[in-house]
Amino acid sequence: MKLYNTMTKSKEDFVPLEDGKVRMYACGPTVYNYFHIGNARPFVTFDTVRRYLEYKGYEIIFCQNFTDIDDRIIQRAEEEGVSIEELSNRFIEEYFVDADRLCVLRPTFQPRATEAIKEIIDMIQILFDKEVAYENDDGVYFDVSRYGDYGKLSHYKLDELVAGAGERNVKGVGEFKKNPGDFVLWKKKKGNEPSWSSPWGEGRPGWHIECSAMIRKYLGDTIDIHGGGQDLIFPHHENEIAQSECTSGKTLARYWMHNAFVNIDNEKMSKSAGNFFMIRDIVQKYSYQTIRFFILSGHYRMPINFSAEQLDAAVNGLDRIKTALQNIDFRVKSTASQANADDRKTEDLYSAIDDAKADFEKSMDDDLNTADAITSIFQLVRAVNAALIDPIADVNALKAAAARIVE
Repeated sequence: MKLYNTMTKSKEDFVPLEDGKVRMYACGPTVYNYFHIGNARPFVTFDTVRRYLEYKGYEIIFCQNFTDIDDRIIQRAEEEGVSIEELSNRFIEEYFVDADRLCVLRPTFQPRATEAIKEIIDMIQILFDKEVAYENDDGVYFDVSRYGDYGKLSHYKLDELVAGAGERNVKGVGEFKKNPGDFVLWKKKKGNEPSWSSPWGEGRPGWHIECSAMIRKYLGDTIDIHGGGQDLIFPHHENEIAQSECTSGKTLARYWMHNAFVNIDNEKMSKSAGNFFMIRDIVQKYSYQTIRFFILSGHYRMPINFSAEQLDAAVNGLDRIKTALQNIDFRVKSTASQANADDRKTEDLYSAIDDAKADFEKSMDDDLNTADAITSIFQLVRAVNAALIDPIADVNALKAAAARIVE
């Protein structure tokens, strides 16, 4: 099996650190709202990575976090007059409603950021003691100038990354930042914000540190696969690498996988453009199964276009598969004997079953090419439909075809 590694910009043979076992992490949702179609793509994509690795016989230890402390959570909780815990609990439950119906398996671990405060503080203390982090009136910051490999994931030099990050990095330079690219590890308490005790006073963790701390807690210093959307490459994943590798002195992740964006009617999805669709809204017209099928109909590293036409095409594709399975079921239940089945046609169907399996695995082994893998399923469906024309088609062959399609 080969996977495209963002770090090396190339497909590489997948060889886990420990034979037969894969440690995998994917960034989870910030729980202040329902999740949208753009969020759904990584959830479905890395669920599929996990499922296929399990299909190949690996033991998977998979961690995906919930960010349950964040500026947006605090703001919405204040607007609604509820605690951040109450708001987070509500949207975690709503996440599971949508994720479960999208057939996204529950991870081995799915911790909340607020459950890892001790580990976060311990990690910041290590960075502070190594003098790659510093304290000021605003909080504790990571000093990117102290990490020589900063930018190795996004393949930009530090000055280019800072320029690309825009105003958010320039803000605070000279006031509380040493360098424009420095990022916050611990935010000191302001007003009535939720806070925890730390060696640097009351405060709360920055966003980037939570993933590093949870990876370290649940999976160890080095994992096999780290996944997320391509928008997380910089600064989030770049910052994860810097703080994790400065803490442990070890490689954070051996393979970095990033899915491309979801466009809406060929335009970039954004709230300001008004083309922002929650999964909860989409399922008023289309099924969860259709949404999952639509997401997997394109290669995960290529942008996919969300539109009524594309969703209708997904409906039609799923219907072709379901109809073939229903026709097999009807034929099997209504056929009393297969003594006169045509041996040649039976062999052709068994051959199509074997070809579908081989083509499916070849596609999935080639950097999780789900688009071509789905094509192999349709090829088997065509063979099934051809076999069903024969009124005495071999029932066992039809059963085998149905089992292969479902698998």
